[in-house]
Amino acid sequence: LYFSAQDGILLFYHIKDLQYELKVCADISQPISSLIFSPDYTSLLLVTDQGPVYSYKPAYSGEAVKLLDTCSSCFLAADFLTPGNKHCVSVTISGEVQVWFLEDGTCLGKLNLGVEVHIT
Repeated sequence: LYFSAQDGILLFYHIKDLQYELKVCADISQPISSLIFSPDYTSLLLVTDQGPVYSYKPAYSGEAVKLLDTCSSCFLAADFLTPGNKHCVSVTISGEVQVWFLEDGTCLGKLNLGVEVHIT
């Protein structure tokens, strides 16, 4: 079970039978608004309240790597584009939808919806 706290720490509970172990996986020092697994469960996207999107690979137990950042508006949500896990789509509060290549953080395209976006 992966979850995050308000302080930007990604935590993992390993639960087996009646035993559990808590592990701190990554500390990005920014509130995490959502966690999204890739379709093959090899990568985890960490979307923050302040703009950046990070990637964490559970099998490697390394640090979270900043993939994307925005200057004009904060990301509201992001998700992997399937099939595969090399691309993701994001939307900003200002209504800009973007497609990203995750290996190097390149923005492949964007579309401005012309409206402010909210999650309900």
